[in-house]
Amino acid sequence: MPPKLLKTETIYRGRTFSVRLDEVEYQPGRTMRMEIVEHTGAVVMAPLDAERNVWFVRQYRHAAGGSLLELPAGTLGRDEDPMAGAGRELQEEIGMRAGKLERLGSFWLAPGYSTELMHAFLATELTPSQLPPDEDEDIHIEKVPWQQALAMAQTGEIQDAKSLACLFAVARRLE
Repeated sequence: MPPKLLKTETIYRGRTFSVRLDEVEYQPGRTMRMEIVEHTGAVVMAPLDAERNVWFVRQYRHAAGGSLLELPAGTLGRDEDPMAGAGRELQEEIGMRAGKLERLGSFWLAPGYSTELMHAFLATELTPSQLPPDEDEDIHIEKVPWQQALAMAQTGEIQDAKSLACLFAVARRLE
């Protein structure tokens, strides 16, 4: 028998996520309180140009205490189609439009406490097309040859989980 939700209460509402407190009964008489981060979902894209360079962004991540090399990614709007969100984020973050956007799959980022589902895409046939970036982003674009990017993922030089998952999905798709 699946656990039963007894009570839920939103205890924080922020710009990018909310936090709710759930009381869940796992067995009769055995309940747990759980904090759940509610998130609308997100997208991550591996932009691969005609020269087989992967386009990354480097940005400061306060929670990580420094700058990380990541694939372009972003939060979906409420009820936004993931493919549309991926196209929008590419234009905002790297100033490129993908002529071809291939869905690689989806994965939960932290299913123990978050509802965030990440949708991964391979973006090819890139052409310039820029949208204004988000106000809170200071992004620097770096192009890395595909084989070097894969090696960086395998050696731990890339530490961002969504980027790693997407790169390994691309590797499986390309090789």
